[in-house]
Amino acid sequence: MRYPELGCYALPGQPRSAADVLSEAPEAERLGVGSVWISERLNIKEAAALCGAAGALTHEIGVICGVTNPSTRHIMTLASFAATMSSMTGGRFALGLGRGVAAWWDAWGHPRVTTALLEDTAALLRRLWSGATVSGHRGPAGTFGTLSLGLSIDPPPLLLAALGPETQRLGGRAFDTVMLHPGFGPAAIAAARDRVRTAAEEAGREPDRVQVWACLVVLPDQPEDLAFTKLVRRFTGYMAIPGYGDAIVRANGWDLAVLDRIRAEPLLSADSGPEPFDSEVLRRVTEIYPTEWLAEAGAIGSADACAAKIVQQFEAGADGVILHGSPPAELANVVKAYEAVRPKLPLRSFLPGRP
Repeated sequence: MRYPELGCYALPGQPRSAADVLSEAPEAERLGVGSVWISERLNIKEAAALCGAAGALTHEIGVICGVTNPSTRHIMTLASFAATMSSMTGGRFALGLGRGVAAWWDAWGHPRVTTALLEDTAALLRRLWSGATVSGHRGPAGTFGTLSLGLSIDPPPLLLAALGPETQRLGGRAFDTVMLHPGFGPAAIAAARDRVRTAAEEAGREPDRVQVWACLVVLPDQPEDLAFTKLVRRFTGYMAIPGYGDAIVRANGWDLAVLDRIRAEPLLSADSGPEPFDSEVLRRVTEIYPTEWLAEAGAIGSADACAAKIVQQFEAGADGVILHGSPPAELANVVKAYEAVRPKLPLRSFLPGRP
């Protein structure tokens, strides 16, 4: 892989067909980035099926489940999913976990994902992958009589999607890589990196072994009004979700009163995904956004401008950058432009969490 410090998403946003992964995963590998990321929505984006397809159709690139929620699968199913993917890809797989959206869990009658649940799940997965038999476990991840995979494997890296400070600290003490949310500006990235490193050190871990990956929405080489509309649509989807918008605003040191004005738009719905809004809603909401918010929300414009924005993420302290919001085929010019301005970085594995 030419650019192990870069990743990109297959099926960014809501795809027309899950079959798009069959072309997008190999295209990501042709780009030369180190990892292809698969997010999960419980519709036609079930992560295990998509990761299996991506792994089968690629040869070198890391395949990252980024991310699923630990409570949607039994711990044995989750451990087996990761073990199967790692075996099938020759160790090219990493498993990402996250909290999800509290409003969704409440609507589905499902327990919310807590810090304790994430930490307990990570510990159980590592024990199962090591070949241990877990007996009589009682903890936040559940009560289990006997758990065993019946074999040991080289453990896949564990990633944590970390929006708020508490989750970032959890990533530092219990996970291999912390993945930040889109919309984090340089100051937010730097602060998150400090929290992760400090928590790792306090837990007796080597701070530099825990990677911090930024996630940047990249919309290159499009008419400015179209790219701007796409960026506002996605960003407003995040702002509309209780807890998400608040955490992004606080992380960047922005004014929460502006967030209140955005949410006062009556047609915004916390039950929608990041791309639900019609043009009239977007026009009204766009007028509320301060210029600096949208400047930090993503990268638009020429390939050179987008590449410069990627470099800013590294200068802020990111170990890697995930290019989000555009399918791999639309990122070729950005990756080429990045090559000319690529910062001198310590060499990392193409797989986050592996030294």
